[in-house]
Amino acid sequence: MGKPADPIMSETTPTSNGHPEPHSSPDVAATRVAHSRSVFDYLSRLSIGQMTLALVLALFVWQWLDGQRQLSAMQQELAKRLTEMDGNNKANQVLTRQSQEALSELSNKVTALESANAEAQSERAALETLYQEMSSNRDETALAEVEQMLMIASQQLQLSANVKAALIAMQQADGRLQRMDRPALNTLRKAINADMDKLRTLPAVDTTGITLRLDSLILAAESIPLNHEVSPTATRPATPAPAVAAPANESSWQHLWREIWQEARNMVRIEDMRKREMPLLSPTESFFLRENLKLRLLSARLALLSRDETSFRNDLKAATDWVKRYFDANSTDGKQALTALQKLGTASIDIDLPDINGSIEAVRAYRIAHEKAKK
Repeated sequence: MGKPADPIMSETTPTSNGHPEPHSSPDVAATRVAHSRSVFDYLSRLSIGQMTLALVLALFVWQWLDGQRQLSAMQQELAKRLTEMDGNNKANQVLTRQSQEALSELSNKVTALESANAEAQSERAALETLYQEMSSNRDETALAEVEQMLMIASQQLQLSANVKAALIAMQQADGRLQRMDRPALNTLRKAINADMDKLRTLPAVDTTGITLRLDSLILAAESIPLNHEVSPTATRPATPAPAVAAPANESSWQHLWREIWQEARNMVRIEDMRKREMPLLSPTESFFLRENLKLRLLSARLALLSRDETSFRNDLKAATDWVKRYFDANSTDGKQALTALQKLGTASIDIDLPDINGSIEAVRAYRIAHEKAKK
């Protein structure tokens, strides 16, 4: 086989762009050919060991170069990674700082919330304490009100014997206990209802009707005429003396004397005044008489309100005697006044009032026990 033509021996050499470049001179070509032959001769004279060593060395050099290349690449990668890590570290620092600021803000908020919660708990405890005190005070106030209402009812019965007002006060006390809605108050309500039943069974007295009659009499005291204001001739007609019969043989002198005697008898009248006393009163005494009669009737009215039957009857009796003695009982106003006074005198206003102090004592004992239990 013939040897291939040496590319170095060719007259043209391909360039980097693929186009042949003519040699500049024959010396350059000859130099290259000589150099190639010397290398080839040198390689042909090498032994296998030397070639192996050369290969190993070349391989080592190649590995070293490759290691350097990889090391350089690793350094670049490491530098890149370090740069990224540095950027990440700065970002992490920013995030950490933001997280710390957010954590600090959250910590402040938590502290404020804890403070607000503690304050709310304190206010809640204070409100619960206040509610307990108000509840206890409300019960004490309600019991005090009930006791006061029962005392008012007792005063109405004792001072004025006003059964209706006492019933109203006791009903209000029972309603107050009912609104409290406490089973422990049922005993008090039973006692109050028992006393109210006693008041309901009492006989009714027409206090209003009697009061109206007394008011009418007080007004009529101004119009009843007095005895001395009425003339006797107006109340009792005059009785003329009986005429004397003239005799048949009466002379003129006898007739004159008989007429004179008849006129004299008519001029003088004798009347028994012992059964009809007509005291003469001055205008001032007449005014005070009427005012005293009014005061007697007002006193009877007060006795009616206080259920004092003895004073009531005594005042009516005195008023009746005054009307009969000083006023004209035969007049229309006098007759009506006497009739009204007699009817009022027969009315009964005396009532055996029950005692309601048991209810008052029960409420008072319960209130005292409640106050002691609170302490």
